[in-house]
Order: sequence, then C-alpha cells, then structure tokens
Amino acid sequence: MGSHRRLALSGFDRGAAALCVLSAALGAVPAHAAPGAGDRAEVDRLYAEAEKATQAYDKAEERAGELRRRLGATQDHLARQQQRVNDLREQLGSLAGAQYRSGGIDPAVALLFSAEPEEYLEKAATLDRIGARQAGRLTELRAVLRELAQERAEAAGTLAELERSRRAVAAHKRTVERKLARARQLLKAMPARERAAYDRASRGTRADLPVPAAAADGRAAAALAAARTALGRPYVWGANGPAGFDCSGLTQWAYAHAGIQLPRTSQEQRFAGRRVPLSQARPGDLVVYRSDASHVALYAGHGQVIHAPYPGAPVRYDPVGMMPVSSVTRP
Repeated sequence: MGSHRRLALSGFDRGAAALCVLSAALGAVPAHAAPGAGDRAEVDRLYAEAEKATQAYDKAEERAGELRRRLGATQDHLARQQQRVNDLREQLGSLAGAQYRSGGIDPAVALLFSAEPEEYLEKAATLDRIGARQAGRLTELRAVLRELAQERAEAAGTLAELERSRRAVAAHKRTVERKLARARQLLKAMPARERAAYDRASRGTRADLPVPAAAADGRAAAALAAARTALGRPYVWGANGPAGFDCSGLTQWAYAHAGIQLPRTSQEQRFAGRRVPLSQARPGDLVVYRSDASHVALYAGHGQVIHAPYPGAPVRYDPVGMMPVSSVTRP
C-alpha cells in the first residue's frame, strides 16, 4: 500500500537542501516572531492538511499498485496470445509446405506469406478452395489477432493511467513534505515549555488502559489486540506497518490481523461497515475524524482510542474527543 522513502543527504548537503525547501517553498519564520497561540493553531492546521494529503497519497499509491499488477497480468496474457499467433502461423505454414510437396500451394494458404497478412485474413474467408482444417486455423488466427490488437490498446491505456497515477503520487508527496516541514519549523521556533504544552493540549498522553473493554466481536477484539502491539511505533506517513504507520495504515494493518481487509484510506474506511452513534461505540470500532474524514482511530473503550497521531508522535492512546468526530464505523 505504500512505504515512506527518505532521501539520503549528508552533512552540508542536507542542511542546504532543507534551507532551500523551507525558504523557497514555505517562507522562513521571521527572527523576531514570538511563538504563541497563533503558531500552535497554524501547526494544527498544517498537520491536518498534511494528513489529508497523506490520505490522497495513500489512495494514489494504492491505485498505482493496482495498475502495476493489472499491467503485469496483461503483459503476461499478451505474451501467451502472441505465442498462439506464432503457433497458428507455423501450423498454417506446415500445411502450405505439405500442399506444395503434393503438387502446389493452395492460393488461400499462399496469401499467408504475403506482405499484408490482414488483407490475407480478409480474403481467406471468401476463398472456396480452402480446406476445412485450414479454415479452422484461419478463423482462429483471425480471432486471436483481433483480440491481441484490442488487448494491446487496453495495455497502452493502462500504462498511460499508471503514469498519471505516478505523477499524482509525487504531487501528494510534495504537498505532505511541505506541510510537515512548515509545521516542524514552527514547532522548533517554540520554547521547549510551549512545545510540551502544545503536545499536551493537542493530544492526550494516556499510556495504557486499566481494564481492557469488551470488543464488539472476535474480529474486533483481534484487531484491537493487534493495534495494542503497535503502541510506541512511529508515525510514518504513507506506511501501513509493521515498523511504522499513518492513521489509516494502522487500522488497515490491525484489521488484517483479524482477517478483514479494510480499504487503504480513512475516507474509504468510514464506509467499510455499519455506522453507529458515538454513544454506542464499542472497542474495535473505527472512529473517523474531521468533516473530510482525514483521520481514523480504533476505539479502545473507556473513552479512549488507539491511533497513529502525527509525525513525531508514536502510536498511542488518546481521548476519543481529541478532535471533532465525523462518524463511527463497525467493520
């Protein structure tokens, strides 16, 4: 579904590249700017926009993967079809050779060796000197050639769509990186005390639950148990485990351990089951956040969720009301 790649720059190059990106694409924070509530709100906004772009990246990367698999299967089938064409032409060539040795080549078969085989196929159907065995081979060859041409056209279309999807992946990746770079810049400018206050205010720090709550069913329990094993692993945008996760990557990975294949993005996951009111949420349910459904978490009971919050914050428990709840889905 998608993995996070880091560009390896060292020493001076890394610093110079980072400075160029931040200065040119994002603009530098003035030295005299005093970090405050406005900066904290801006960090929240940037994280939310980065998460939305991450979900778009995940979707585009998933689509690119599907297209790559489809193109591979099509290319395999094209190779098999081409071999069928070659075999049929060889069989027809053998028939022509046999006729020649017996006293001449049938005019229908002779056309096989003309410079225009398509014209040969068109004319072959009207020739009355063609034998039954040859007619069957010619009919089959004509059908296979038409199918081969159609599949080649479809493969070309798939290849073009794959290229568009690759460009979309790259564009979403650039958007995510710009937003996160700007958020890191603002956070770095904050005094340590304000950074700590921001983290406490924006997300809770609950490390564990006193008593595991009962899940909706065995599959939900298995998904929740898997999510608990991921506690402490890093947020990595575009990743779906096991070393790191973005928000929808964690929920998809957790439910895969329960034998349920969730869609890749949070927007799709909100429709991957039965909607229930927040007041009736049970452990294992998917809690989707914001009006654009750009964040998702697993309800863990006791008013808590497990989720991958944002870059720099590991998978952890947080209050279910940490941000506006959009919907609750029971897979």
